[in-house]
Amino acid sequence: MPLWLQIVLPIVTLLVGAIIGFFLSRKYFKSYLEKNPPINEAMVRAMMSQMGRTPSEKQVRQVMASMKQAK
Repeated sequence: MPLWLQIVLPIVTLLVGAIIGFFLSRKYFKSYLEKNPPINEAMVRAMMSQMGRTPSEKQVRQVMASMKQAK
C-alpha cells in the first residue's frame, strides 16, 4: 500500500466516523428531549406558586403550549 494512502485513509476514516457519530448522537438527544421534556406542568405550577401566583389550569396549559411552540 502506498505511503500517501496509509496517511490519508485513517484521517478520512476518522472524519467520516466523527460526522456519523455527531448525527447519531444528535438524533438520539432530540428524541430523548421529546420523550423527557426539560420542564413539565408540575414544574410550571411550582414556579408560578413561587412567584406568588395561583396558576389556573388554563394558564399552565398556555405556558406549556408556548414552550412547545418555541421549539
